[in-house]
Amino acid sequence: MALVAASLAGAASAADLVLLGGRVRSGPEAAKLVSALVVRNGAIVYVGTDEGARAAAQPGARVIELGGRTVIPGFRDGHAHLTGIGHRLRAFDLSSAPSLAELLNRVRERAAAAQPGSWVVGEGWIETAWPEKRMPSRAELDAVAPDNPVALRRGDGHAIAVNSAAFKLAGIDGSAKDPAGGSFVRDTQGAFTGIVLDTAMPTITAKIPAIGKNELREELRAGIDREVSLGLTQLHEAGGSADELAALRDLCSSGGLKLRIYYSLFWPSPAAEELLDKGPRDLGCNGRLVVRAIKLYADGALGSRGAALLAPYADAPNTSGLVRPEIERIGPVLERAARNGVQVWTHAIGDRANRVVLDAYEKAFAAVPSNDQRRWRIEHAQIIDAADLPRFARLGVIASMQASHAIGDLHFAPARLGPERLGGAYAWRSLLASGAVVSGGSDAPVEVGDPRIEFYAATSRRDLAGYQGASWHPEQALTRPQALALLTRAPAYAAFEEKTRGTIEPGKRADLTVLDRDPLVVPIDQVPKLKIEMTLVDGDIVYEAQGKR
Repeated sequence: MALVAASLAGAASAADLVLLGGRVRSGPEAAKLVSALVVRNGAIVYVGTDEGARAAAQPGARVIELGGRTVIPGFRDGHAHLTGIGHRLRAFDLSSAPSLAELLNRVRERAAAAQPGSWVVGEGWIETAWPEKRMPSRAELDAVAPDNPVALRRGDGHAIAVNSAAFKLAGIDGSAKDPAGGSFVRDTQGAFTGIVLDTAMPTITAKIPAIGKNELREELRAGIDREVSLGLTQLHEAGGSADELAALRDLCSSGGLKLRIYYSLFWPSPAAEELLDKGPRDLGCNGRLVVRAIKLYADGALGSRGAALLAPYADAPNTSGLVRPEIERIGPVLERAARNGVQVWTHAIGDRANRVVLDAYEKAFAAVPSNDQRRWRIEHAQIIDAADLPRFARLGVIASMQASHAIGDLHFAPARLGPERLGGAYAWRSLLASGAVVSGGSDAPVEVGDPRIEFYAATSRRDLAGYQGASWHPEQALTRPQALALLTRAPAYAAFEEKTRGTIEPGKRADLTVLDRDPLVVPIDQVPKLKIEMTLVDGDIVYEAQGKR
């Protein structure tokens, strides 16, 4: 980063950190622009002028000259999958495949280098931007990997493409029935296409050898290092396991937990049942690892046509998506969560799924009345019927949304939904106007997971090339202050941390992101290109860019 560091004269025992000569976005709305701040014991104790900061700092404080750089409240990713992020960095990543032909070529090369009979497992592909505009077929995968079972997870995580060897190894033949909430997709002759959706996927993936504890820990470490390098100070883990928690605690004990993690556990699971019985837990590491929530699923994804819609898909009128069967009998679980202070996060993308979840939440709130804010969440909330949109604010349900989904999905969502439903799609501005809390995230590794891209997407509602397309409702774009709050203050609120984090004010913890320029004033197309100079969590510098200005 090459920032100038010095010490104020005096004893060397003081712990103060002083940032001077910058553009500090302070106050509840980040609207007040000052030049300096002072951190003591992980907390912000002064925000104001350079002269005031020097006077407020204790002797021996470390001083960093910002040289005009911008300090904002630390970016927070309100919905991501840390293990998936780390795994993508170390796995057979197909997200960059520009075409189906290239994906098949990469699978051919991978299979040729593998032992016969061993799995070829990849992930990250998305067919909507390919010139072929279709998913891989079983026959194509058979041709390029005849001696290996193949399972390739789509980027949204709600579909896999498999070959005949994978079906055989899993014991699945033509007589297999679709499970509720899932599908072994068939062609018009009734043969498997090779695409497996949602609840049908575990019949295949359960046969893939699991990674070991050491590999899991290293994937988490790699994910954490990536996140802090992107300026992120906290990640909301959108569904994890007891094994992942144990690995994170190991990282904590070895000093590797640089990132604050707010954790939800997949339900159903023994770990989620324990949380429902005993309530939220702070697992230590100076408050950096908190488990307070369970994660449920109501439907699948729009791209693979698993999102549950109230009416059929415009481009596939034979289906309206899939509702997960457990969500319609989830009432007793929700009531347990309400009684024991457990936050509930539910994945819901389609308008039917959002309605089902809002109905279930409303019943649980009526069954277990409380004056406390429960802050239950709907994850994604991508397509909402006009009648249901005001219910988020009325019920106090947080819309946990990912702006980058809108700039990726704009290339296929109009065809999936038709023009009438687009008014309630990715409706951030309407939700905020209704009084709802909208918390921003990325859903990485489904999306890139870069908060700069999320900021750009929320404010421009265009893809990275500047394309928007007709009828993509530009009025739903946010202002820049709203976008900054979406990625800082709102996720802090969604984690019950708004009193201690999410803004730059005296008394708040020093979770900060330092950028080379100010995202509230640079040309909007430059926001994804801003340089992350430094990331601080509790005043600890957990990432610092290398090299001179």
